Amino acid sequence: MIIIRMVLLALFSLAGYYFFRSQGWYPVVGLGVGFGIASAIILGEIKLQGRSGREILAGVLGLILGLIVAMLLGWFLLQIPAVNEYQYRYFVIIVIALVLGYMGAVVGIRKRGELRLASWHHGEDGIPKVLDTSVIIDGRIADICESHFIEGKIIIPKFVLDELQQIADSADPIKRNRGRRGLDVLRRMQLRKDLVVIIDDYDPPGETEVDAKLVRLARQRHAKIITNDFNLNKVAQLHGIRVLNVNELANALKPVVLPGEEISVRIMKRGKEPDQGVGYLDDGTMVVVEGGSQLLNRNVSVVITSVLQTAVGRMIFSKVKA
Repeated sequence: MIIIRMVLLALFSLAGYYFFRSQGWYPVVGLGVGFGIASAIILGEIKLQGRSGREILAGVLGLILGLIVAMLLGWFLLQIPAVNEYQYRYFVIIVIALVLGYMGAVVGIRKRGELRLASWHHGEDGIPKVLDTSVIIDGRIADICESHFIEGKIIIPKFVLDELQQIADSADPIKRNRGRRGLDVLRRMQLRKDLVVIIDDYDPPGETEVDAKLVRLARQRHAKIITNDFNLNKVAQLHGIRVLNVNELANALKPVVLPGEEISVRIMKRGKEPDQGVGYLDDGTMVVVEGGSQLLNRNVSVVITSVLQTAVGRMIFSKVKA
């Protein structure tokens, strides 16, 4: 991109130089004019990188409508004899076109939220989702997408992909395996034809922390963040970004058990108290069994006495069925 921009600057500068020289004007001024025009184009291109497709399209539509109104107004003015004889009539029409075109683009961008074209508005499910590193490594996001519980574009930031690559190249075998697992999960998601997975190259300037970059990117793309990170969850919510937490989803989908119900559980180990045994349900929920310390490695029927909900999950307390 740097090389392309340098070539653009050189071409516009040379074009301005030779055009001014052909008209008998100062070539050095043409050189500066060409350089200035190319710089404005490059600056506009850089600014557009931080805009969503919806903003750009709304601005273009507003610009077109503004130019159409300017063209009709210019045609109407040229029909008036007094204006038609005015020496600078075309200059006035150009100024009107610039002003109305600018106003149309600005109004289009600012009012983009009120547009309801079918290709833009798909309800909550159509909102793009940005994945962070933790949820990619976790892997459950692929299963959730395959079950069609999540729709819309899946955005993988380039800086998250770079972080995942660094983890996969780590000297620590545990980190290396986690990184490779994350890359495999992304590949699995990309191969699905019913998923739209996009690698976003936008890297928010002035930010070094990945969490801060994710929040900035989600705000720019009007997207939600999917994560397992508790801290990122809180930070994003403070910035008004909607967050989907896979751990919260998993807790919400755990089977509902109530005191007095009877379940079967295998006692795996002794509990903290001398008479307690500990088992686990299929979803990993811990079951503390009173009177289960002598029933290790056996499947027993227990009656639930109470259920404790904590920040990390649920604990079920029970007693051996008499």
